[in-house]
Amino acid sequence: MTVLWGKQTATVAEVVQALGHKKSVNYSTVQTMLRILEEKGYVKHQKSGRAFLYRPVVDQKQARKSALAHLVSRLFDNSPSLLVLNVIENEQIDAKELQALKKMLAP
Repeated sequence: MTVLWGKQTATVAEVVQALGHKKSVNYSTVQTMLRILEEKGYVKHQKSGRAFLYRPVVDQKQARKSALAHLVSRLFDNSPSLLVLNVIENEQIDAKELQALKKMLAP
């Protein structure tokens, strides 16, 4: 999805190429993932020559909100504070980031 949000539209080959800089990806795996994302309503495609041109249907903010709500409900008993506590306890947060979080939480 990040590739599609950045490019606005992309073929499977373009997604593979964009992801290939970070890790090795298989064309058929990307194709399958895009098909699944389309079935779930996150992307749509149109035919462009012999290739499908995919575009995002949901924006990044909307997708993050939905994914976070799912995560909080499934793993953190519908408790956002439990999620935040878990992140603070188990992730490497540098002092500058922690200070910014404290400022956001201050009344």
